[in-house]
Amino acid sequence: MADTVDNTIFVKRSKVKKKILRKQLKASHILLKHEGISTVSQPTKSLVVANGGLGNGVSRQELSAVLKEFGEIERLVMPPQKPYAFVTYRSEAGAQKAHAQLNGKSLKCEDNVVTLYLSYVQSVPCEEAESLSLPVGLTLLDSFVSPEEEALLLAALDWSPGNDEVTAQKAMKHRRVKHYGFEFRYDNNNVDKDKPLPAGIPAECLPILERCLSNQIIDILPDQLTVNQYESGQGIPPHIDTHSAFEETILSLSLGAQTVMDFRHPDGGLVALVLPGRSLLVMKGESRYLWTHGITPRKCDVVPSCDPQSSAPVPTDNQTQSRLTLSRRGTRTSFTFRRIRHEPCRCGFPSVCDSQRVSAVPEPSLPSLPTCHADAAHLEKEYVHRVYNSIAPHFSSTRHSPWPRVCHFLSSLPPGSMVADVGCGNGKYLSVNPEVIAVGCDRSSALIQICAERGFQVFVSDALMLPLHSASFDACISIAVIHHFSTQERRLAAVRELVRLLKPGGQALIYVWAYEQEYNKQRSKYLKEQSKEKYSMTNSTSNGTQDLCERSSQPLEDKHNSGENIQCVSKLADGKLSIHTNRTAFKSQDLLVPWHLKDEKIQRGEYSGENLEYKASSGYGLCSGNRSDCNPGSDFKISIGSSLGLSSESQTSPDSATERSSVTVFHRYYHLFQQGELEHLCGQITGVKVESSYHDQGNWCVLVEKTA
Repeated sequence: MADTVDNTIFVKRSKVKKKILRKQLKASHILLKHEGISTVSQPTKSLVVANGGLGNGVSRQELSAVLKEFGEIERLVMPPQKPYAFVTYRSEAGAQKAHAQLNGKSLKCEDNVVTLYLSYVQSVPCEEAESLSLPVGLTLLDSFVSPEEEALLLAALDWSPGNDEVTAQKAMKHRRVKHYGFEFRYDNNNVDKDKPLPAGIPAECLPILERCLSNQIIDILPDQLTVNQYESGQGIPPHIDTHSAFEETILSLSLGAQTVMDFRHPDGGLVALVLPGRSLLVMKGESRYLWTHGITPRKCDVVPSCDPQSSAPVPTDNQTQSRLTLSRRGTRTSFTFRRIRHEPCRCGFPSVCDSQRVSAVPEPSLPSLPTCHADAAHLEKEYVHRVYNSIAPHFSSTRHSPWPRVCHFLSSLPPGSMVADVGCGNGKYLSVNPEVIAVGCDRSSALIQICAERGFQVFVSDALMLPLHSASFDACISIAVIHHFSTQERRLAAVRELVRLLKPGGQALIYVWAYEQEYNKQRSKYLKEQSKEKYSMTNSTSNGTQDLCERSSQPLEDKHNSGENIQCVSKLADGKLSIHTNRTAFKSQDLLVPWHLKDEKIQRGEYSGENLEYKASSGYGLCSGNRSDCNPGSDFKISIGSSLGLSSESQTSPDSATERSSVTVFHRYYHLFQQGELEHLCGQITGVKVESSYHDQGNWCVLVEKTA
């Protein structure tokens, strides 16, 4: 019996040892790849500690405490963003004890638990004492306000919902925002200078601003304040304050927890600066006009460990420093003070200045609403088909969540049913029900290639002329496709082609984008959470279009029986289509909707502000999926730098900042369907019955059945 127990213990220990050896081998490969350092088998005074790095969320204090148990430490090196650390003991014996007793042991950190694996190394990377200089014109003043002043300023903030109109308060996705003096508009990245807010800069701020005046930090008092409140893990993408909106000097007062702000130069240079609580950041000249600044969303920052409260640039990967640790983020509130600009900006950085670059960009020639079949085909080719081929990879990367009611329809089909997805996009609905036989088609060859790589049965085809046998499918879906056809006749033909494919008794589910993005007193997710006035669905004149529609109050279920209630005609000024402002209520039924194309560099937040070429272009394909699926794109590419793409820490929401950092904008043609219009369209086809219709997150949807 005793022999059995001993053998079991021996086997378990062998498995643990084998696991440690595997982990050590893996760690040595990572070390060799990252640092060019090889581990050694014989004992030395130096060890590499795998999983014990800043990149794993291990702080210097936490790692040092456990390493000190085995001997006196001569040096502890923790490279920034790396998953390992280096320790050198005073004696080889200390290193041997740590190697023997810590290998495979767990270390509990504040937010996680890591398992340490140690290996001997002959040498440790040399630390570079290179000092990092701040961007030109950037100054950071520590302890600019006292703890008492900090408490007074924070207490002056009223975040209650009833204060929304007074301070233009907003709950952004990644932070809370309040504006005083003037509201910064996120839809156009600027300030309405003729509409001051009821609430001016709070009186509690005036002593701090007077101090800035007396210390010659500013030469005139600011008249605009934006307050941002960041919780742990929140941040804001890299951006530049819009040149035309504000004068040169910008003040940012950090209250509460410290954070790290990243400054990026267009040539790729990066300076990460620690902003302690109660510090004042002053941006002038190049640092204000040329460098982007942003805060990476995370719960910990890498900071110098010599003085956690000192403001200093943080070394980047190639500027290794032994005295680094982690700083856990808390709630930070920033007060950003600026002066409204009333004249065009004349700074020395025209490549990123909207005042100096907008006039250099020619006005794009907008297309007209087609009057014949040939014009319609040309419009769709330029503003639908070609666009999707250009944006296909990025479009596909944003299309991954199927609509629940579409999934329910597909899942309810009997096993073995034949299903056609016309306008399948990246194919996200083709795998919803594995028990049916699904085929997909799309006008975009680029999207079809993506589908093919995912193993779907797909082909390229126009939705008006499908190379499929009549009456051969049990079900069809057309999700966010028919609204891309630019005449009533072509939209009707697209529905008729769907019906042709169906067997008698077969059903088709159709989704189109709705003109009414507010229905039953609920706004769709497409609309931003901004003031009700901005997104009121009343008739109005905007961007050269006038909606002359008198909306009927007839219930939805009655509308598909007759076309008499569908009388809305959107008349366009000079016959030209207008460009829609994303995330706002629609002003016309026929328009162009922007798609902001983000390349890999832009999505990483590395927009450089370079002046790219303005040129004609367009793209390809039928849109797939949900309403975000139809969050549209153009026939022209525009690069405007900060005029269209950049704003300040206190201006741009994380969602819109990334979007506006794009240097390429496409536009897609859309016809927005009004209530009852889709049912009336289907009702014109003989042998078709509308089974049901509904509004689903900004879409009008019908389920039709082929009766003949």
